Amino acid sequence: MTGGAFLPALLRKRVVAYVTRRRGGRAELLTIEHQDMPEAGVQVPAGRVDPGEDLEQAVHREVREETGLDNLRVVRKLPEFEAEYENPHESHAFHLVAETETPDSWEHEVHGEGSDAGLVYVCRWLPLTPELRLWNGRDPMLRHLPYSEM
Repeated sequence: MTGGAFLPALLRKRVVAYVTRRRGGRAELLTIEHQDMPEAGVQVPAGRVDPGEDLEQAVHREVREETGLDNLRVVRKLPEFEAEYENPHESHAFHLVAETETPDSWEHEVHGEGSDAGLVYVCRWLPLTPELRLWNGRDPMLRHLPYSEM
């Protein structure tokens, strides 16, 4: 017996948020780092889709829980998610833009009911360049973001 119609129901969906802003004539990407686990590397907000939640609701919630940012606009859903690591989830990536001024960096305690609740993330904007390393390597989704024109 194969998974058939049951497999999609068992596959957890997750969202990945690539949030950008323009500062000083350049594009910047919102990144997060675990305050107490630097070995986890530089990341972007991401997490599970809750039951009954659509993908855009989930991406907004995850960014809010992990960074505190709320006033974001979805620019577009990015193409098929590419990962160079084993990924047991169906991931959906989005490009969002910060609609209001934010500090260049800040600390935020994660809120919500996920496994990262209570962790503190260091949130910061980094220059968006092809050389930017996320997840301890090159993130293949960065090529879908606008480096100069936003």
